[in-house]
Amino acid sequence: MRLTKYTHSCIRLEREDLGVLVVDPGTWSEPEALRGADAVLITHEHADHIDPSHLQGLDLPLYAPKGAALPDLDFTEVTPNDTFTAAGFRITTHGGTHARIYGDLPDCANLGYLIEGSVYHPGDSLHVPSTPVETLLVPLHAPWMRLSESIDFTRTVNPSRALGIHDAQLNPRGLASANGWLEAEGGTNYRYLEPGSQL
Repeated sequence: MRLTKYTHSCIRLEREDLGVLVVDPGTWSEPEALRGADAVLITHEHADHIDPSHLQGLDLPLYAPKGAALPDLDFTEVTPNDTFTAAGFRITTHGGTHARIYGDLPDCANLGYLIEGSVYHPGDSLHVPSTPVETLLVPLHAPWMRLSESIDFTRTVNPSRALGIHDAQLNPRGLASANGWLEAEGGTNYRYLEPGSQL
């Protein structure tokens, strides 16, 4: 499975015997992430995770949490603990709620997606799935979290490797600091991929 990271929280997965799956093509991600895509997963409704203008006219199967506010987009609603297939990839859903941002502001639905029992994208949450994870996509920065939570999340999930995402609001110094901490304290093989990079 080839993984390409795009800006912020967007990733693209490709496998020759399956298809092309894109997760969270938001306002800061590159539209080319969707070129040739067969299906799209959306973790939640916030603009940094979905930009409807990227999807208009593409006629792609779109999966998002039940009740997500995505006007003018047709999508298949999914709920926690669902299992389904998208672009040929087997998906299981985890969590259910966006991390608390501040005080009593309402949360929206948020699903983490475990893809092919291997790659876990948590969206805007630090929900730990109940099954082992090979590759964890770990958020590096957000209004709803501290870096110490990223480190604890990575240690608790205990993946074979972790890749940093959710990073568009970090300047180069902040990004270097976050990556350094995850490398030193994450307890696993941590890497940061520049947008457009693959593994």
